[in-house]
Amino acid sequence: MKCILGVLVCVAVLLGGDGAAGEQALQVTTILNEPYTMTKGSGLEGYCIDLMSELSKKLGMKYRMRLVKDGKYGRQDASGNWNGMVGEVVRGEADLAVADLTLTAGRESVVDITKPFMQTGLSFVMRRDLVAPAAGYSDLLSPFSTHIWVSILVSYLLTSLCLYLVTRISPCEWEGPQVEENSFSLPHSFWYIFGALTLQGAGPHPKALSGRLVSAIWWLFSIVLLATYFSRVNAWLKSDHSHLSIQSFEDLAKQDTIEYGTVDGGSSLAFFKTSQNPVYRSIYAHMERRKTLVSSMEEGIRRVQEGNFAFIGEAVSLDLAVGRFCNLVRGPQVVGMRSYGIAAPIGSPLLKNLSMAVLQLSESGELDYLRSKWWPSSCAAPGDQGSPLTPSTLKGLFLLLALGLGAGLLMALLELSAKARTQAKDNKKSCCSVLSSELSQRFSGNAEKTPEEAPEKSKA
Repeated sequence: MKCILGVLVCVAVLLGGDGAAGEQALQVTTILNEPYTMTKGSGLEGYCIDLMSELSKKLGMKYRMRLVKDGKYGRQDASGNWNGMVGEVVRGEADLAVADLTLTAGRESVVDITKPFMQTGLSFVMRRDLVAPAAGYSDLLSPFSTHIWVSILVSYLLTSLCLYLVTRISPCEWEGPQVEENSFSLPHSFWYIFGALTLQGAGPHPKALSGRLVSAIWWLFSIVLLATYFSRVNAWLKSDHSHLSIQSFEDLAKQDTIEYGTVDGGSSLAFFKTSQNPVYRSIYAHMERRKTLVSSMEEGIRRVQEGNFAFIGEAVSLDLAVGRFCNLVRGPQVVGMRSYGIAAPIGSPLLKNLSMAVLQLSESGELDYLRSKWWPSSCAAPGDQGSPLTPSTLKGLFLLLALGLGAGLLMALLELSAKARTQAKDNKKSCCSVLSSELSQRFSGNAEKTPEEAPEKSKA
Protein backbone atom coordinates (compact mmCIF):
# COMPACT_ATOMS: atom_id res chain seq x y z
CA MET A 1 0.00 0.00 0.00
CA LYS A 2 2.82 2.40 0.85
CA CYS A 3 4.47 1.54 -2.46
CA ILE A 4 1.32 2.40 -4.37
CA LEU A 5 1.03 5.74 -2.54
CA GLY A 6 4.66 6.51 -3.31
CA VAL A 7 4.14 5.83 -7.01
CA LEU A 8 1.08 8.09 -7.07
CA VAL A 9 3.03 10.89 -5.37
CA CYS A 10 5.88 10.59 -7.89
CA VAL A 11 3.44 10.70 -10.80
CA ALA A 12 1.75 13.79 -9.36
CA VAL A 13 5.12 15.50 -8.90
CA LEU A 14 6.14 14.68 -12.46
CA LEU A 15 2.84 15.96 -13.88
CA GLY A 16 3.10 19.10 -11.79
CA GLY A 17 6.64 19.63 -13.02
CA ASP A 18 5.56 19.25 -16.65
CA GLY A 19 2.80 21.82 -16.10
CA ALA A 20 5.21 24.25 -14.51
CA ALA A 21 7.68 23.76 -17.33
CA GLY A 22 4.91 24.45 -19.85
CA GLU A 23 4.28 27.81 -18.19
CA GLN A 24 7.95 28.75 -18.04
CA ALA A 25 8.69 32.19 -19.50
CA LEU A 26 10.86 32.55 -22.60
CA GLN A 27 14.39 33.81 -22.06
CA VAL A 28 14.99 36.83 -24.30
CA THR A 29 18.45 38.36 -24.64
CA THR A 30 19.13 41.92 -25.79
CA ILE A 31 21.91 44.49 -25.80
CA LEU A 32 22.16 48.10 -24.69
CA ASN A 33 22.01 50.45 -27.67
CA GLU A 34 20.02 53.66 -27.72
CA PRO A 35 17.15 53.88 -28.55
CA TYR A 36 16.56 50.14 -29.04
CA THR A 37 17.29 49.11 -25.45
CA MET A 38 18.12 51.46 -22.59
CA THR A 39 18.20 51.17 -18.82
CA LYS A 40 15.48 52.84 -16.77
CA GLY A 41 16.03 52.37 -13.06
CA SER A 42 16.16 48.64 -12.48
CA GLY A 43 14.32 47.88 -15.74
CA LEU A 44 14.68 48.36 -19.47
CA GLU A 45 12.97 50.57 -22.02
CA GLY A 46 13.27 51.32 -25.71
CA TYR A 47 12.10 50.36 -29.17
CA CYS A 48 12.88 46.65 -28.78
CA ILE A 49 11.25 46.52 -25.35
CA ASP A 50 8.01 47.91 -26.78
CA LEU A 51 8.30 45.62 -29.81
CA MET A 52 8.59 42.52 -27.62
CA SER A 53 5.63 43.72 -25.55
CA GLU A 54 3.45 44.01 -28.67
CA LEU A 55 4.55 40.59 -29.92
CA SER A 56 3.72 38.96 -26.60
CA LYS A 57 0.23 40.46 -26.69
CA LYS A 58 -0.40 39.01 -30.14
CA LEU A 59 1.05 35.56 -29.39
CA GLY A 60 0.01 35.32 -25.74
CA MET A 61 3.47 34.31 -24.53
CA LYS A 62 5.38 35.08 -21.34
CA TYR A 63 8.98 36.20 -21.47
CA ARG A 64 11.81 37.65 -19.43
CA MET A 65 14.29 40.03 -21.01
CA ARG A 66 17.88 40.37 -19.87
CA LEU A 67 21.07 41.89 -21.20
CA VAL A 68 23.61 39.76 -23.06
CA LYS A 69 26.45 38.73 -20.78
CA ASP A 70 29.43 39.74 -22.94
CA GLY A 71 27.79 42.88 -24.42
CA LYS A 72 28.23 41.76 -28.05
CA TYR A 73 25.88 41.18 -30.96
CA GLY A 74 27.41 37.96 -32.19
CA ARG A 75 30.51 37.12 -34.21
CA GLN A 76 32.24 33.88 -35.01
CA ASP A 77 35.77 33.54 -33.66
CA ALA A 78 38.73 31.67 -35.17
CA SER A 79 37.68 28.40 -33.54
CA GLY A 80 34.19 28.57 -35.02
CA ASN A 81 32.37 29.51 -31.81
CA TRP A 82 29.86 32.35 -31.66
CA ASN A 83 29.81 35.00 -28.98
CA GLY A 84 27.23 37.63 -28.04
CA MET A 85 23.49 37.25 -28.44
CA VAL A 86 23.85 34.86 -31.37
CA GLY A 87 26.09 32.62 -29.28
CA GLU A 88 23.58 32.52 -26.43
CA VAL A 89 20.80 31.48 -28.83
CA VAL A 90 23.04 28.84 -30.43
CA ARG A 91 24.01 27.35 -27.03
CA GLY A 92 20.39 27.38 -25.81
CA GLU A 93 21.01 29.97 -23.11
CA ALA A 94 18.33 32.20 -24.66
CA ASP A 95 15.19 31.42 -26.62
CA LEU A 96 15.15 34.69 -28.55
CA ALA A 97 17.48 37.59 -29.32
CA VAL A 98 15.62 40.88 -29.80
CA ALA A 99 17.81 43.86 -30.74
CA ASP A 100 19.09 45.78 -33.73
CA LEU A 101 20.57 42.51 -34.96
CA THR A 102 21.58 42.69 -38.61
CA LEU A 103 20.62 39.82 -40.89
CA THR A 104 23.81 38.33 -42.36
CA ALA A 105 24.57 35.11 -44.20
CA GLY A 106 26.83 33.93 -41.37
CA ARG A 107 24.22 34.44 -38.67
CA GLU A 108 21.48 32.94 -40.83
CA SER A 109 23.54 29.72 -41.04
CA VAL A 110 23.48 29.12 -37.25
CA VAL A 111 20.15 30.66 -36.17
CA ASP A 112 16.72 31.30 -37.66
CA ILE A 113 15.79 34.98 -38.10
CA THR A 114 12.28 36.35 -38.49
CA LYS A 115 10.99 38.75 -41.10
CA PRO A 116 12.72 42.11 -40.59
CA PHE A 117 11.05 44.65 -38.32
CA MET A 118 13.28 47.48 -39.54
CA GLN A 119 15.34 48.21 -42.64
CA THR A 120 18.23 50.61 -42.87
CA GLY A 121 21.48 51.22 -44.70
CA LEU A 122 24.66 53.25 -44.60
CA SER A 123 24.68 57.01 -44.90
CA PHE A 124 26.69 59.95 -43.56
CA VAL A 125 26.02 62.93 -41.35
CA MET A 126 27.63 66.39 -41.50
CA ARG A 127 27.22 69.84 -40.05
CA ARG A 128 24.42 71.70 -41.75
CA ASP A 129 26.48 74.84 -42.38
CA LEU A 130 29.05 72.89 -44.41
CA VAL A 131 26.61 71.55 -46.97
CA ALA A 132 24.95 73.38 -49.85
CA PRO A 133 21.82 71.93 -51.47
CA ALA A 134 22.20 70.34 -54.87
CA ALA A 135 21.64 72.66 -57.82
CA GLY A 136 18.44 72.13 -59.76
CA TYR A 137 16.47 73.58 -62.64
CA SER A 138 14.07 75.36 -60.28
CA ASP A 139 16.75 77.15 -58.26
CA LEU A 140 15.81 80.52 -59.78
CA LEU A 141 12.36 80.08 -58.25
CA SER A 142 13.68 79.14 -54.82
CA PRO A 143 13.92 82.69 -53.33
CA PHE A 144 10.11 82.82 -53.19
CA SER A 145 7.73 80.13 -52.02
CA THR A 146 5.00 78.74 -54.27
CA HIS A 147 2.41 80.87 -52.50
CA ILE A 148 4.43 84.01 -53.27
CA TRP A 149 4.63 83.18 -56.97
CA VAL A 150 0.90 82.51 -57.11
CA SER A 151 0.26 85.80 -55.30
CA ILE A 152 2.43 87.67 -57.83
CA LEU A 153 0.52 86.12 -60.74
CA VAL A 154 -2.84 87.04 -59.19
CA SER A 155 -1.56 90.57 -58.48
CA TYR A 156 -0.47 90.94 -62.12
CA LEU A 157 -3.88 89.85 -63.43
CA LEU A 158 -5.81 92.06 -61.02
CA THR A 159 -3.63 95.11 -61.70
CA SER A 160 -4.01 94.68 -65.48
CA LEU A 161 -7.78 94.39 -65.13
CA CYS A 162 -7.87 97.38 -62.77
CA LEU A 163 -5.88 99.53 -65.24
CA TYR A 164 -8.25 98.49 -68.04
CA LEU A 165 -11.28 99.51 -65.95
CA VAL A 166 -9.76 102.79 -64.77
CA THR A 167 -8.78 103.93 -68.28
CA ARG A 168 -12.29 103.20 -69.54
CA ILE A 169 -14.16 104.77 -66.64
CA SER A 170 -12.13 107.96 -66.22
CA PRO A 171 -13.24 110.76 -68.61
CA CYS A 172 -9.82 112.35 -68.16
CA GLU A 173 -8.34 109.27 -69.81
CA TRP A 174 -11.08 108.64 -72.37
CA GLU A 175 -13.51 111.39 -73.21
CA GLY A 176 -15.98 108.95 -74.73
CA PRO A 177 -16.60 106.41 -77.49
CA GLN A 178 -18.05 109.12 -79.80
CA VAL A 179 -15.04 111.39 -79.41
CA GLU A 180 -11.87 109.28 -79.48
CA GLU A 181 -10.60 105.72 -79.45
CA ASN A 182 -9.46 104.19 -76.16
CA SER A 183 -5.80 103.21 -76.45
CA PHE A 184 -5.92 101.01 -73.34
CA SER A 185 -7.56 97.85 -74.58
CA LEU A 186 -7.44 94.73 -72.42
CA PRO A 187 -4.42 93.18 -74.25
CA HIS A 188 -2.55 96.50 -74.06
CA SER A 189 -3.28 96.74 -70.33
CA PHE A 190 -1.74 93.31 -69.78
CA TRP A 191 1.28 94.28 -71.90
CA TYR A 192 1.72 97.63 -70.14
CA ILE A 193 1.67 96.04 -66.65
CA PHE A 194 4.08 93.31 -67.75
CA GLY A 195 6.48 95.91 -69.13
CA ALA A 196 6.35 97.82 -65.84
CA LEU A 197 7.13 94.60 -63.95
CA THR A 198 10.32 94.17 -65.99
CA LEU A 199 11.18 97.89 -65.58
CA GLN A 200 10.65 98.50 -69.30
CA GLY A 201 8.45 101.16 -70.90
CA ALA A 202 5.34 100.10 -72.82
CA GLY A 203 3.61 103.30 -73.94
CA PRO A 204 1.30 105.07 -74.26
CA HIS A 205 1.10 105.91 -70.58
CA PRO A 206 -2.07 106.82 -68.67
CA LYS A 207 -3.10 110.51 -68.74
CA ALA A 208 -5.67 110.51 -65.94
CA LEU A 209 -4.66 110.87 -62.32
CA SER A 210 -6.43 107.62 -61.44
CA GLY A 211 -4.53 105.69 -64.12
CA ARG A 212 -1.24 107.23 -63.06
CA LEU A 213 -1.95 106.23 -59.45
CA VAL A 214 -2.47 102.61 -60.49
CA SER A 215 0.73 102.69 -62.57
CA ALA A 216 2.76 104.30 -59.78
CA ILE A 217 1.59 101.77 -57.20
CA TRP A 218 2.46 98.91 -59.55
CA TRP A 219 5.90 100.39 -60.27
CA LEU A 220 6.59 100.67 -56.55
CA PHE A 221 5.39 97.09 -56.05
CA SER A 222 7.63 95.87 -58.89
CA ILE A 223 10.76 97.69 -57.66
CA VAL A 224 10.46 96.35 -54.10
CA LEU A 225 9.63 92.86 -55.36
CA LEU A 226 12.57 92.76 -57.80
CA ALA A 227 14.97 94.17 -55.19
CA THR A 228 13.91 91.47 -52.72
CA TYR A 229 14.23 88.74 -55.33
CA PHE A 230 17.72 89.73 -56.53
CA SER A 231 19.01 90.15 -52.97
CA ARG A 232 17.88 86.60 -52.20
CA VAL A 233 19.48 85.28 -55.38
CA ASN A 234 22.73 87.09 -54.56
CA ALA A 235 22.80 85.64 -51.03
CA TRP A 236 22.10 82.18 -52.44
CA LEU A 237 24.92 82.46 -55.00
CA LYS A 238 27.39 83.58 -52.33
CA SER A 239 26.46 80.76 -49.98
CA ASP A 240 26.67 78.27 -52.84
CA HIS A 241 30.28 79.29 -53.52
CA SER A 242 31.28 79.00 -49.84
CA HIS A 243 29.69 75.58 -49.29
CA LEU A 244 30.20 72.15 -50.75
CA SER A 245 27.40 70.30 -52.49
CA ILE A 246 27.72 66.76 -51.07
CA GLN A 247 24.71 64.59 -51.81
CA SER A 248 26.26 61.14 -52.24
CA PHE A 249 29.23 58.99 -51.28
CA GLU A 250 30.75 59.77 -54.68
CA ASP A 251 30.65 63.50 -53.85
CA LEU A 252 32.24 62.73 -50.50
CA ALA A 253 35.05 60.73 -52.11
CA LYS A 254 35.83 63.38 -54.76
CA GLN A 255 36.49 66.24 -52.33
CA ASP A 256 39.43 66.73 -49.95
CA THR A 257 38.09 69.55 -47.79
CA ILE A 258 36.01 67.50 -45.35
CA GLU A 259 37.44 64.43 -43.64
CA TYR A 260 35.24 61.38 -43.12
CA GLY A 261 35.37 58.19 -41.12
CA THR A 262 33.39 55.43 -39.42
CA VAL A 263 33.61 53.13 -36.39
CA ASP A 264 36.78 51.05 -36.37
CA GLY A 265 36.05 47.33 -36.64
CA GLY A 266 32.32 47.80 -37.29
CA SER A 267 30.08 46.43 -40.02
CA SER A 268 30.14 49.79 -41.82
CA LEU A 269 33.90 49.61 -42.23
CA ALA A 270 33.61 45.97 -43.37
CA PHE A 271 31.15 47.00 -46.07
CA PHE A 272 33.60 49.47 -47.62
CA LYS A 273 36.52 47.09 -47.17
CA THR A 274 34.90 44.16 -48.98
CA SER A 275 32.99 46.17 -51.60
CA GLN A 276 33.97 45.86 -55.26
CA ASN A 277 32.65 49.33 -56.06
CA PRO A 278 35.64 51.59 -56.85
CA VAL A 279 34.03 54.57 -55.07
CA TYR A 280 33.56 52.59 -51.86
CA ARG A 281 37.04 51.13 -52.15
CA SER A 282 38.51 54.61 -52.43
CA ILE A 283 36.56 55.69 -49.35
CA TYR A 284 38.01 52.77 -47.39
CA ALA A 285 41.53 53.55 -48.61
CA HIS A 286 41.10 57.21 -47.63
CA MET A 287 39.94 56.34 -44.12
CA GLU A 288 42.85 53.93 -43.62
CA ARG A 289 45.39 56.38 -45.03
CA ARG A 290 44.18 59.41 -43.07
CA LYS A 291 43.52 57.42 -39.86
CA THR A 292 40.03 58.92 -39.53
CA LEU A 293 38.39 55.90 -37.88
CA VAL A 294 36.70 56.47 -34.51
CA SER A 295 36.14 54.14 -31.58
CA SER A 296 32.39 54.69 -31.22
CA MET A 297 29.43 56.46 -32.77
CA GLU A 298 29.44 58.98 -29.90
CA GLU A 299 32.99 59.99 -30.80
CA GLY A 300 32.03 60.28 -34.46
CA ILE A 301 29.08 62.59 -33.72
CA ARG A 302 31.31 64.69 -31.45
CA ARG A 303 33.87 65.14 -34.24
CA VAL A 304 31.11 66.12 -36.65
CA GLN A 305 29.91 68.83 -34.28
CA GLU A 306 33.46 70.13 -33.93
CA GLY A 307 33.44 70.73 -37.68
CA ASN A 308 34.99 69.65 -40.97
CA PHE A 309 34.17 65.96 -40.48
CA ALA A 310 31.56 63.56 -41.85
CA PHE A 311 30.63 60.43 -39.94
CA ILE A 312 29.50 57.31 -41.80
CA GLY A 313 27.07 54.96 -40.04
CA GLU A 314 23.68 53.31 -40.19
CA ALA A 315 20.95 55.67 -41.33
CA VAL A 316 18.55 54.97 -38.43
CA SER A 317 21.25 55.76 -35.86
CA LEU A 318 22.22 58.92 -37.73
CA ASP A 319 18.57 60.01 -37.85
CA LEU A 320 18.50 59.84 -34.06
CA ALA A 321 21.54 62.11 -33.84
CA VAL A 322 20.07 64.56 -36.38
CA GLY A 323 16.85 64.70 -34.36
CA ARG A 324 18.80 65.70 -31.25
CA PHE A 325 21.42 68.00 -32.73
CA CYS A 326 19.74 70.53 -35.00
CA ASN A 327 23.02 71.68 -36.57
CA LEU A 328 23.49 68.27 -38.24
CA VAL A 329 22.06 66.96 -41.49
CA ARG A 330 22.11 63.44 -42.97
CA GLY A 331 23.06 62.80 -46.57
CA PRO A 332 20.17 61.73 -48.82
CA GLN A 333 21.94 58.65 -50.23
CA VAL A 334 21.59 55.31 -48.42
CA VAL A 335 23.65 52.31 -49.57
CA GLY A 336 24.30 48.79 -48.34
CA MET A 337 20.71 48.10 -47.32
CA ARG A 338 20.37 45.80 -44.33
CA SER A 339 17.58 44.57 -42.07
CA TYR A 340 17.04 43.90 -38.37
CA GLY A 341 15.28 40.73 -37.24
CA ILE A 342 14.64 38.51 -34.20
CA ALA A 343 16.95 35.49 -33.83
CA ALA A 344 15.68 32.09 -32.64
CA PRO A 345 17.25 28.60 -32.52
CA ILE A 346 17.17 26.66 -35.78
CA GLY A 347 13.87 24.82 -36.12
CA SER A 348 12.17 26.86 -33.41
CA PRO A 349 8.36 26.57 -33.56
CA LEU A 350 8.12 30.25 -32.60
CA LEU A 351 9.72 31.51 -35.81
CA LYS A 352 6.67 31.43 -38.11
CA ASN A 353 4.32 32.95 -35.53
CA LEU A 354 6.84 35.70 -34.75
CA SER A 355 7.27 36.51 -38.44
CA MET A 356 3.49 36.69 -38.92
CA ALA A 357 3.15 38.96 -35.88
CA VAL A 358 5.91 41.27 -37.17
CA LEU A 359 4.15 41.55 -40.54
CA GLN A 360 0.84 42.32 -38.82
CA LEU A 361 2.46 45.07 -36.75
CA SER A 362 3.96 46.52 -39.92
CA GLU A 363 0.66 46.45 -41.82
CA SER A 364 -1.24 48.04 -38.92
CA GLY A 365 1.26 50.91 -38.65
CA GLU A 366 2.41 49.95 -35.16
CA LEU A 367 6.06 49.74 -36.24
CA ASP A 368 5.84 53.24 -37.71
CA TYR A 369 4.38 54.48 -34.44
CA LEU A 370 7.24 52.94 -32.45
CA ARG A 371 9.72 54.50 -34.88
CA SER A 372 8.24 57.98 -34.38
CA LYS A 373 8.08 57.43 -30.60
CA TRP A 374 11.74 56.53 -30.14
CA TRP A 375 13.17 58.73 -32.91
CA PRO A 376 11.72 62.11 -31.92
CA SER A 377 12.99 65.38 -33.37
CA SER A 378 13.11 68.59 -31.37
CA CYS A 379 14.41 70.62 -34.31
CA ALA A 380 12.30 73.18 -36.11
CA ALA A 381 12.64 73.83 -39.82
CA PRO A 382 15.86 75.73 -40.51
CA GLY A 383 15.29 79.43 -41.00
CA ASP A 384 18.48 80.30 -42.85
CA GLN A 385 18.87 82.54 -45.87
CA GLY A 386 18.21 79.64 -48.21
CA SER A 387 14.61 79.15 -47.08
CA PRO A 388 12.06 80.72 -49.47
CA LEU A 389 10.08 83.79 -48.46
CA THR A 390 6.44 83.21 -47.53
CA PRO A 391 3.44 85.52 -48.12
CA SER A 392 3.51 86.64 -44.48
CA THR A 393 6.91 88.24 -45.12
CA LEU A 394 5.64 90.44 -47.96
CA LYS A 395 2.08 90.96 -46.77
CA GLY A 396 2.69 94.69 -46.34
CA LEU A 397 3.69 95.03 -49.99
CA PHE A 398 0.61 93.18 -51.24
CA LEU A 399 -1.60 95.25 -48.92
CA LEU A 400 -0.13 98.47 -50.34
CA LEU A 401 -0.87 97.27 -53.87
CA ALA A 402 -4.47 96.39 -52.96
CA LEU A 403 -5.03 99.81 -51.39
CA GLY A 404 -3.54 101.55 -54.43
CA LEU A 405 -5.76 99.64 -56.86
CA GLY A 406 -8.83 100.39 -54.77
CA ALA A 407 -7.93 104.08 -54.59
CA GLY A 408 -7.38 104.20 -58.36
CA LEU A 409 -10.81 102.69 -59.08
CA LEU A 410 -12.50 105.01 -56.61
CA MET A 411 -10.77 108.03 -58.13
CA ALA A 412 -11.86 107.02 -61.65
CA LEU A 413 -15.47 106.68 -60.50
CA LEU A 414 -15.29 110.10 -58.85
CA GLU A 415 -13.95 111.64 -62.07
CA LEU A 416 -16.78 110.09 -64.10
CA SER A 417 -19.34 111.14 -61.48
CA ALA A 418 -18.13 114.74 -61.69
CA LYS A 419 -18.57 114.71 -65.48
CA ALA A 420 -22.02 113.09 -65.18
CA ARG A 421 -23.09 115.72 -62.64
CA THR A 422 -22.01 118.52 -64.98
CA GLN A 423 -23.83 116.99 -67.98
CA ALA A 424 -26.94 116.33 -65.92
CA LYS A 425 -26.99 119.95 -64.81
CA ASP A 426 -26.52 121.23 -68.36
CA ASN A 427 -29.07 118.89 -69.94
CA LYS A 428 -31.43 118.96 -66.96
CA LYS A 429 -31.35 115.21 -66.56
CA SER A 430 -30.93 112.86 -63.63
CA CYS A 431 -27.33 112.37 -62.54
CA CYS A 432 -27.85 108.63 -62.14
CA SER A 433 -29.28 108.24 -65.64
CA VAL A 434 -26.38 110.16 -67.15
CA LEU A 435 -23.88 108.10 -65.13
CA SER A 436 -25.45 104.79 -66.18
CA SER A 437 -25.56 105.96 -69.80
CA GLU A 438 -21.86 106.85 -69.68
CA LEU A 439 -20.95 103.47 -68.21
CA SER A 440 -23.03 101.55 -70.76
CA GLN A 441 -21.38 103.44 -73.64
CA ARG A 442 -17.86 102.86 -72.27
CA PHE A 443 -18.35 99.10 -71.81
CA SER A 444 -20.71 98.35 -74.71
CA GLY A 445 -19.62 96.60 -77.86
CA ASN A 446 -19.53 99.91 -79.72
CA ALA A 447 -17.02 101.42 -77.33
CA GLU A 448 -14.15 100.69 -79.67
CA LYS A 449 -15.63 102.62 -82.58
CA THR A 450 -13.38 105.29 -83.98
CA PRO A 451 -14.52 108.89 -84.49
CA GLU A 452 -14.76 108.33 -88.26
CA GLU A 453 -17.09 105.34 -87.83
CA ALA A 454 -19.54 107.21 -85.59
CA PRO A 455 -20.70 109.78 -88.24
CA GLU A 456 -21.07 107.04 -90.84
CA LYS A 457 -23.38 105.16 -88.49
CA SER A 458 -25.47 108.31 -87.87
CA LYS A 459 -25.80 108.98 -91.62
CA ALA A 460 -27.02 105.46 -92.23
